[in-house]
Amino acid sequence: MALFDPTQNLLEGAMRGAAARQSALAQNLANANTPGYRRVDVDFHSVLRRAAEERTVEAADAAAHATFAPAVDGAATMRLDGGTVDLDVEAANLSQNGLEYQALVSVARGRIAILESAIGVR
Repeated sequence: MALFDPTQNLLEGAMRGAAARQSALAQNLANANTPGYRRVDVDFHSVLRRAAEERTVEAADAAAHATFAPAVDGAATMRLDGGTVDLDVEAANLSQNGLEYQALVSVARGRIAILESAIGVR
């Protein structure tokens, strides 16, 4: 029997995905003025959505251990210098992703507090 349920595993995967996306977005901002740099992003939501829709322990475990790698965003608008980073969009994405990560951590922390309370740690 596993200590954590599928929801906790999905939260873990979501936090790992959000962390990977935060790194990719920060990389985009750092290279915003680099000619020819193409923005990258990490789509972790689709992996988690599929796992949540399947509603199986195996799908949640797979999502928790999924590898989230940045991929070039082919839909981004190219500037004259060949770059595709828009500073305003990246800053907004970075802020939104940071808030999402904080919310995920808060929910996961609350669920762990419930477990600790149930086993008498607090």
